[in-house]
Amino acid sequence: MTQKTVLSVGQCGPDQALLKHFFVRNFDVQISATGLPADTLETLRRQTIDLVLINRRLDADNSDGMDILKMLKNDEELAHLPVMIVSNFKDAQYAAVQAGALRGFGKAELSSPALRERLAKILSG
Repeated sequence: MTQKTVLSVGQCGPDQALLKHFFVRNFDVQISATGLPADTLETLRRQTIDLVLINRRLDADNSDGMDILKMLKNDEELAHLPVMIVSNFKDAQYAAVQAGALRGFGKAELSSPALRERLAKILSG
């Protein structure tokens, strides 16, 4: 099995550490991080990424993470990538799925076995 790579976009330091701990503990992955749209697009164009996690609100400038999701889904080179929004708000999850994302999760769900199962479909094998 090849190690997978997760790109975490727009998380604050403590949340990035929490996500990294969760993913490394549960999956054979490495975690990369970006803060804003420009560095996110640059990373996605030069690295193989297996899952993109976008914070609902980017920590660096408080912009809407949905803007990056829409940019990715409208870019024919990147549209195939699995993307999830990180948010505890159901309306944000609904809007993300409507825009082409997979059903994401909130940090409050990190202890959920159902979440681990959903992520395993992407990150295992």
